[in-house]
Amino acid sequence: MTPGFDIKIIGERINPGFKSTKALFDNSDLPGIQALAVRQAEAGAAYLNVNIGARALTDAGFMSEVIVAIQEVTAVPLSFDFPSRKVQEICLSCYDVAKSGGKLPIVNSITEHRWDLMELAADFKFKVILMASERVEDVDGVKTAKGNKKAEEIYSTARRCALRLCHEHGMSMDDIFVDMSISAIIADTESLNRNTLDAVKLIGVDPDLKGIHMMGGLSNIGQQLPPKAADGSDLKHCLENAFLTLAVPYGFDTILGTPWRGYAPLADDHYVLLAYKNFLEQSGSNALRAVRKFYKA
Repeated sequence: MTPGFDIKIIGERINPGFKSTKALFDNSDLPGIQALAVRQAEAGAAYLNVNIGARALTDAGFMSEVIVAIQEVTAVPLSFDFPSRKVQEICLSCYDVAKSGGKLPIVNSITEHRWDLMELAADFKFKVILMASERVEDVDGVKTAKGNKKAEEIYSTARRCALRLCHEHGMSMDDIFVDMSISAIIADTESLNRNTLDAVKLIGVDPDLKGIHMMGGLSNIGQQLPPKAADGSDLKHCLENAFLTLAVPYGFDTILGTPWRGYAPLADDHYVLLAYKNFLEQSGSNALRAVRKFYKA
């Protein structure tokens, strides 16, 4: 890792969104899942995200087998990626803290609208991934979920929820990972990338949030874009690193990603970083035009 660019990686590969992993689940291939866990651990993952898809709702036994199998071969702590309280309870019940060297698992993820997952804190200790992309509004006594797009909305939701986790559940800021919801640039006509980066800055300078972790799924940023630029370089990976180059100095310190991809800051004159900065200054159709510049060497 580049000095001064210290980031944690939550390994994302144990997820049916990857075809090779889905095949492991379809075949109940526990040795294959173990090998994938070990590969991510050896590549430097700080946590391993575990998501077996819809099968978690219908096959609690397999969910338990996967967790036990992973913990047999690696001491890296796990992150359980399910919106269901029932599934999370199964995961937390199976998790052996001793096998992870005393490190707590992560519940991924809670939102202000899905706070019932925190009822599990009465029986288990865990860290959380908090989604800052959604808030709750009370209109005439009816609480509804609202999406956050503006920087101030993302920041205020993250702050409100983080302080609630500390005050009501005894968590420290180190127990909280705020998912900043990185958007695909190809359809970003509403300055979502710029707003996310501005929210990172707001959270990063708030003294009440000192020690909190900010994270995101970097692979989202290049969705639906061709992988290569005009010069043959890995465009999507460069885009991921461009985001990190701008976000890490303000406290963005965790990636949900593939550990062996090799994340590093881009040079100030790197053409993808310059094109990304130009994109951030645009909105509407101008933003879409700016995307085309990523393919010019």
